[in-house]
Amino acid sequence: MVTAVGARPVAGGRAVSAAALPTAQVLRDLEVTADGLSAEEAARRLKRWGPNAVHSHRARAWLVLWHQLRSPLLGLLLAAAVVSYFVGERSDAVIIGVIVALSVGLGFVNEFRAEKTAQSLHAKIRHRAVVLRDGRPQEVEVTALVPGDVVELRLGDIVPADLRLLATAGLECSESVLTGESLPVAKDTAAVPAGTPLADLTGCALMGTVVHCGSGRGVVVATGAEAEFGKIAAGLSGHQLETEFQVGLRRFSMLLVYVAGALTTSIFIINVILHKPLIDALLFSLAIAVGITPQLLPAVVSTSLAAGSRRMSRRKVLVKRLVCIEDLGDVDVLFTDKTGTLTQGRIDFMRAVPVAGTSAEEVLRLGLLCTETDVDDRGRPVGGNPLDDALWDSPAAAAQRSSLSGWTRTGILPFDHERRMVSVTVTDTAGDAVLITKGAPEAVLERCEQVPGPTRHALEAEFAAGNRVVAVASRPAETGTAPAAADEHNLRLAGLLVFLDPPKPDAAEALKRLDALGITVKIVTGDNPAVAAKVCQDLGLADAAVLTGTDLDAMDDERLTTAIGRTTVFARVSPEHKARIVRIQRKTGGDVAFLGDGVNDALALHAADVGISVDSATDVAKDAADVILLEKDLGVLADGVAEGRRIFANTIKYVLMGTSSNFGNMFSAAGASLFLPFLPMLPSQILLNNLLYDTSQLAIPTDEVDEEQVRRPAHWDIAFIRRFMICFGPISSLFDFVTFAVMLGVFHADAAQFHTGWFVESLATQTLVVFAIRTRRVPFWRSRPSLPLTLTALGVVALGAALPATPLAPVLGFQLLPTGFFAAVAAMVVVYLILVEFAKRIFYRTAGAPARPRPAPGHRHLRRRAARFSTLTRLPHPRASAADDGALGGHGHSWSTSSPTTRGASPVSARPPKG
Repeated sequence: MVTAVGARPVAGGRAVSAAALPTAQVLRDLEVTADGLSAEEAARRLKRWGPNAVHSHRARAWLVLWHQLRSPLLGLLLAAAVVSYFVGERSDAVIIGVIVALSVGLGFVNEFRAEKTAQSLHAKIRHRAVVLRDGRPQEVEVTALVPGDVVELRLGDIVPADLRLLATAGLECSESVLTGESLPVAKDTAAVPAGTPLADLTGCALMGTVVHCGSGRGVVVATGAEAEFGKIAAGLSGHQLETEFQVGLRRFSMLLVYVAGALTTSIFIINVILHKPLIDALLFSLAIAVGITPQLLPAVVSTSLAAGSRRMSRRKVLVKRLVCIEDLGDVDVLFTDKTGTLTQGRIDFMRAVPVAGTSAEEVLRLGLLCTETDVDDRGRPVGGNPLDDALWDSPAAAAQRSSLSGWTRTGILPFDHERRMVSVTVTDTAGDAVLITKGAPEAVLERCEQVPGPTRHALEAEFAAGNRVVAVASRPAETGTAPAAADEHNLRLAGLLVFLDPPKPDAAEALKRLDALGITVKIVTGDNPAVAAKVCQDLGLADAAVLTGTDLDAMDDERLTTAIGRTTVFARVSPEHKARIVRIQRKTGGDVAFLGDGVNDALALHAADVGISVDSATDVAKDAADVILLEKDLGVLADGVAEGRRIFANTIKYVLMGTSSNFGNMFSAAGASLFLPFLPMLPSQILLNNLLYDTSQLAIPTDEVDEEQVRRPAHWDIAFIRRFMICFGPISSLFDFVTFAVMLGVFHADAAQFHTGWFVESLATQTLVVFAIRTRRVPFWRSRPSLPLTLTALGVVALGAALPATPLAPVLGFQLLPTGFFAAVAAMVVVYLILVEFAKRIFYRTAGAPARPRPAPGHRHLRRRAARFSTLTRLPHPRASAADDGALGGHGHSWSTSSPTTRGASPVSARPPKG
């Protein structure tokens, strides 16, 4: 079945149909075995069916151009210009068209350049899945999956396609992104009745859902836009999810629409009542409306983000989406895992501590055998956890590998965070079955028949030293049986495996920097409370309050909300605990970041506003993260937060300057229209003024930001912007009216000279006010602007003053101004900036703290999840087809790879997409 972009999922999709079939029939119909496809066949299917993606992140020039052209005011202005051209005012119409084209072109160039930066950024991201190819496990790109691939699923994985499950071991999937249900769904391999709803497809793991616990294996039955998740994601806009920053931009735009609509209508009516030419009045009103609209705001934001991503890249920070930089700036609470973030992350196996009667070699051998991961051709585990990797990489393990050749693993009970252990059954060289259990010492020891006192003392000493410890135990088992949780009892303790993961030398300083940025840091770890407390002590957090997972289980959400505020360390917590902590903190307001590097951090990374990981993290953690620290330096996170806040601060500068001065200009135009027998300024001059002003503001992303502006998160406050506009707009208008008085009363200006004088004065005041509004400090003395901003602002003012003396003056309707006028303008600009400075101090003293609205989440997590199923190549638009509604075989329909396209065709046999 294929659905059109934007269509609702059609009942009877491939996952639904496959879930109703026995697994053997699904494999037969896909012409694949349980050992997966060959690499050659996978390549052929990929070529035929295209990538496993729901949208393309290619930068599209036409879409960026449409963003520049979609303003209805701009369309009305161009329409009016065309009308004026045909009624005889051709020169003005041509000038308006040229200026609009330059303005659109300027915005297009800058925004498209930022889109290309985002494309390059996205192309660096790799999401992988473990599949069986040529009968052995290997990692491939998620977008390279094809129908028929056999995929391995482990804790924290995002299911990479719609899978018909072939084997499960305690597998549960969180499907809230698809069904809205918060509770995970238990999975098995049994067929379900035909037509079963998505929420009840226990025999399938669906694309975009998260493995909540356990493990499994499944065969791909649908990829890309044909998967259930893909149908929904493909119907959304190709843009990324809206952040709080983008929601603020949209609300701000609506504010301008209301203001522009009211004032433009008033100005047009006034001019018509005063019997001014209808076309001129319409063009003037529309030009004023376009003038108040900060047309280059998207370009300013995009340029800021692109420049920010380049700066962060130089600091070895990779953001998966440009808007992640803004998200970082909003963070005020950071939950961080201990391992790999506060500690060095390079876990080293130190020693085996045997109990009496057992050797260190035996403890090590049992620890190597007790793993739930598969082993590749080199004898290395594929996709293992960091502790297993450290154990297998140790010199002591290398000496033991030869002794493992006679042992055979016959069953696995995967690790889960309720039991906190993994168990396997193996047969030794004599053919006897043995159950081996490895996991958290507290969990393993309570299942052992006897624990010697010296072992308990040794365990306490290791915890006190901050070392990580895993206990290993065993007992005889029945031959040919798979282990179950009920079998984990009456164990014989073999000993302890001790690992070293010391704190990073620079972690304490990084925590201080984050604290200076107003970010509260809390540690969330699965480690023993004593180990976590030792790390906190080493990092200067000696008085940190500690809660354990057991404590959390005894609290409802209301009590936990209160407890989170006074707790610094959460120890022995499960992935579900971590995600719950993050979700509850998000409900209290403020943006929450989670920093982790392990498989058990994936759920919390998905739940946070910003997921952060490190380059040395597991693939699952890096896949779930929005931001990746390419170097093991926690200080770069503080750089990223400061960068996000710097971008926001610079964007707000443009907004505040544009709205206040443009509002003032519109107010001035409305007032001038009441007493002037001519238009205060020609429409082409208004647009030229706006173009020059906006050009000067493109340097704002380079500007310096005061230290106090990055000390705490800043957020959109439309009420604040409205108050600022109402306060500072009239100040701008006051000096406009002074200019009018000077031009008419002192220089006795005619219409052309009046137009020229107001053009020069308004351009100078609204451009130079940037130096006052860009900071709350005294400009130049206590806060210096960047050199590019200074040069562009002064250059634009100089150009505006020089235009009346150039050959373009007659074309633009300008006239030479008397020398005395420039002296008057200079004096007015100085007085204006001084008055703005005083008003600024009064305004900020009475403005109060900005409000913090929290947008509705909407499709936030769905779009964020969809970002991983993205490709640079252009994707075809899937088409709805009645012939596809019965897809996925059943009732005699075949999934043959060679059959023609028919009703009931398989994902392998249906018509391949073009392009």
